[in-house]
Amino acid sequence: MLRRFLTISLLLLGTFAFGQAKRPFTFEDMMALKRVAEPAVSPDGKWVAFSAVTVNLEQNTRKPHIYVVPISGGEAKQLIDDGPGEDRPRWSPDGKRLAFLSTRDGGSQVWVADFDPATVSLGEPKKLTSISTEADGELWSPDGKYIMFTSQVWPDCKDDLCNKQRDEAIANSKVKAKIFTHLLYRHWTTYNSGKRTHIFVQPVEGGSPVDLTPGDHDAPPFSLGGQDMYAFSPDSREVAFTSNIDEVEATSTNNEIFLVPVTGGTPRKISVSPGSDSTPLYSPDGKYIAWRMQERAGYESDRFRLVIYERATGKITNLTENFDRWVGSMVWRTDSKGLYFSAEDKGKAPIYYVSTNGNDVVEVAGGYNDELTTTPDGMNLVVSRMTVEAPTEIFRVGLDSRAASAQITHLNDAVLSQIDMNPLESFWFTGSEKAKVQGFLVKPPNFDQTKKYPVKFLIHGGPQGAWGDDWSYRWNPELFAANGYVVVMINPRGSTGYGQKFIDDVNGDWGGRAYKDLMLGLDYVGKTYAFADVNNACALGASYGGYMADWIQGNTTRFKCIVSHDGMFNPESAYGTTEELWFPEWEFKGKPWTNRKLYEKWSPMMKAANFKTPMLVVHNQLDYRLDVSEGFQLFTTLQRLGVPSKMLYFPDEGHFVLKPQNSQLWYKTVNDWVDQWTKNVTPAPSPAAHN
Repeated sequence: MLRRFLTISLLLLGTFAFGQAKRPFTFEDMMALKRVAEPAVSPDGKWVAFSAVTVNLEQNTRKPHIYVVPISGGEAKQLIDDGPGEDRPRWSPDGKRLAFLSTRDGGSQVWVADFDPATVSLGEPKKLTSISTEADGELWSPDGKYIMFTSQVWPDCKDDLCNKQRDEAIANSKVKAKIFTHLLYRHWTTYNSGKRTHIFVQPVEGGSPVDLTPGDHDAPPFSLGGQDMYAFSPDSREVAFTSNIDEVEATSTNNEIFLVPVTGGTPRKISVSPGSDSTPLYSPDGKYIAWRMQERAGYESDRFRLVIYERATGKITNLTENFDRWVGSMVWRTDSKGLYFSAEDKGKAPIYYVSTNGNDVVEVAGGYNDELTTTPDGMNLVVSRMTVEAPTEIFRVGLDSRAASAQITHLNDAVLSQIDMNPLESFWFTGSEKAKVQGFLVKPPNFDQTKKYPVKFLIHGGPQGAWGDDWSYRWNPELFAANGYVVVMINPRGSTGYGQKFIDDVNGDWGGRAYKDLMLGLDYVGKTYAFADVNNACALGASYGGYMADWIQGNTTRFKCIVSHDGMFNPESAYGTTEELWFPEWEFKGKPWTNRKLYEKWSPMMKAANFKTPMLVVHNQLDYRLDVSEGFQLFTTLQRLGVPSKMLYFPDEGHFVLKPQNSQLWYKTVNDWVDQWTKNVTPAPSPAAHN
């Protein structure tokens, strides 16, 4: 009897302890997670090097470090413990060295260190580049003789001394005024100083860097990330790169592919599409160059196709014409007979394969995948993968029956094992014009089917974007659900992963089909899930989602509150203050003086007389895609109308809130606002916020 009592007591104690170990997700938990990226497989196929960013919330810093892990799995080891951090590890072709980026000697430069597999350690790093304008994006040539990198230089300077003197003169000048002579004078978060990104090649064993892309154009163009826009040929004699040489860059999406000898010379254009051509990648046998192609000029959200260029004949073949999805990260098969690539599809990003013969596209692995690389034996892919419940880790994906698939890194297991999260749940409903539309929901921790929960209704940006089973640090569904909410996310017209027509249906129709899809999706949730209290909901969105939040403000009073982050309030003024003019000119089918009716038709400002719902406005000073004046106009309008409103303004952020403590204030302010209007909770003052 005593033994039975002790057994039951121990079981109950274990259950209690387990329950205590699982707790709701917090912002501090999210900041404790390491941000894994850049997997690189060693030439012998035994190791994977990668970078992982560590956040120090107290110091308000993010620092990358280089790790290495056996490809079979095991403990990941950080290779350099001290210093300012290291990023972008790249193996030398012989596998004996690692190149990486570091600011350990001031500005960002390329460093190289010997790798010892016996001790899993690096030797003393040696600085390879010393260019005054700093180095980024390094790549080894296949023969190991060169390092390619990018740097922002003055296009009229012929050497680094000229660049250094020009930079020093500007830094020391008391006059900070700028003179503009063409558009794109500011972009994303910075004003154009007149510098251009150029591609350089430098001998590894000593010598000066050679500028392969001189002139007044960016090579590669501005990008928010993704695959490299340049590559070495397998024989190391040639470089393929991406550049946009159109005269009016602010209205052009016409990136092109160029070739240039590694020794320098006049680049030769090989792409022909009026839309974007980018991310060239040579086949291992040197026969082809693959890249992502868009057909329509001026449309940044046209379908990304996978094409190959036959180097001997110049013939370009579209391998994915019958595949109605956007081609993402790609990698050649080791025998050059085809390519693997990721592509968004219904909230996932599976891996697909297509042969150079143009056969049908075949799915080879599910999940949400990115950053594809192959092992030297061709039996595995090494990829980054994530879900809504866990940030990116590195996985090995077997490509035949002899190769097993497995998660390789586990840097975040310790934190995640303590957290109570619920998986993403998918549902489908009939949207506007009888379209089939997908939505998702995330339940709160300690979920009780018999209770009713208030709803956070998240609206994604783009509009050509999508919610899915992926991780976000800026708009994290699990963190939004953690304090007792059902999070609902709809992929309305304009969303990616459902075919190009579904995407194009938002063009010139910003507040039409997409708005109806969103409202019908919320109606469906209310009818289908008794635990979701859609009558006690708050709508939240950023970018296009911010626009839609503004549009909702003028078209319905069904929400208890609204949050609008970096949204478009007045399409006419937004046109005059953005620099990516291709975007409004495509989406609103012209300029304000040529098609003003459409700008007015979909203007939230024109609906201001209907504004009634309590609204939080968030906008950032350095947001040059959607100028901060859009947020100021919205807040002014709300205040003059007497609508309960608040504005959160960041003077040091762009379109995204990235600094750790700013992000902390953002989440607190947003969640407090929702609590105030859905739970009648009075928020505590934040010491970081000032009126």
